[in-house]
Amino acid sequence: MGYGKVDICGLDTSTLPVMSHERMMELFPRIHQGDMTARAEFIQGNLRLVLSVIQRFSGRGEQADDLFQVGCIGLMKSIDNFDTSLNVRFSTYAVPMIIGEIRRYLRDNNVIRVSRSMRDTAYKALQARDRLQQTLDREPTVTEIAEEMHLPREDVVFALEAIQDPVSLFEPVYNDGGDALYIMDQVRDETARADVWLEDIAIRDGLSRLSEREKKILRLRFFEGQTQMEVAGEIGISQAQVSRLEKNALLHMRKHMQTV
Repeated sequence: MGYGKVDICGLDTSTLPVMSHERMMELFPRIHQGDMTARAEFIQGNLRLVLSVIQRFSGRGEQADDLFQVGCIGLMKSIDNFDTSLNVRFSTYAVPMIIGEIRRYLRDNNVIRVSRSMRDTAYKALQARDRLQQTLDREPTVTEIAEEMHLPREDVVFALEAIQDPVSLFEPVYNDGGDALYIMDQVRDETARADVWLEDIAIRDGLSRLSEREKKILRLRFFEGQTQMEVAGEIGISQAQVSRLEKNALLHMRKHMQTV
């Protein structure tokens, strides 16, 4: 999905203006006084900011028009809540707000419907995680998050897993031109020994080329059945880092196996 000179929501993105920081500061007092003309000018001058954010969500099968409209909602919320007395540029404040709005849209429109109460629990867990991270100066464990929320650990795990983007069991891990290896081929079978999975020489060789941390993540995730949050707590990094390292490790294995 390209975002150069294209038409989104009836707008030629190549003609969108860029508003200076100085002009934004001039408009904010008028906006706070209810001047709708100033508000409209401010929104128009920051549409490129929305455009830059939605590029991060390309490849998800969503219409650019839909993401752009949702991003604009996040932009307007940023305008309403921005505190000009803080020494922070508007874009620094607005980008996380726009991203959050788009992520909520993607979660709420996921093909797998998650109950409102479970989504609320997940969002509160994320807020609790942020608070604990600041207090502890490290990534909190799921148990610590559950204790902070006064909820059973299982409820927090289920809620956080429910809002993760689903991955098909039939998503290929690698393909050497013959039979592809799918994620379902790596799902642990409780009736079999774990070392059976390593009998395939190609997989074993691919694993040997990974870093120790990548090996540990794949072992915990695919052989011991831990969630990304549980792995994050055990290793001492964030869930986002676990997700990124896991994807990179699988990608490295796939590239290696394609050459075997």
